[in-house]
Amino acid sequence: MVTSTNGERKPLADRPLREPHESRMPADARHQQEIIEAHDRALLADAPGYSDPRTGLFVLSAGFLAARGTCCGRGCRHCPYVK
Repeated sequence: MVTSTNGERKPLADRPLREPHESRMPADARHQQEIIEAHDRALLADAPGYSDPRTGLFVLSAGFLAARGTCCGRGCRHCPYVK
C-alpha cells in the first residue's frame, strides 16, 4: 500500500514495478526489451522516468507513479495501479 498526499491509501497491483500491465504494453510490443531496460535503469537510479528509446518522449517510471499514491487515469505505460 502507498499513502497519497491526501492520506488516502491506494493498493498497488500485485506485480513487480518493473513489469508493465499487459494492457499498457503487450508482451509482443515492438521494442519492448529496450523500453523495459530503460525503465529498469530509471528505477535503479530512483529517477522519475526515462526518455523512450524510440520516440524520445519522457515516460514516467512505475516508482515515481507509485510514490504519488494514486492513479491519474491517463493511461501511463508503467502505471503500478492497473490490475
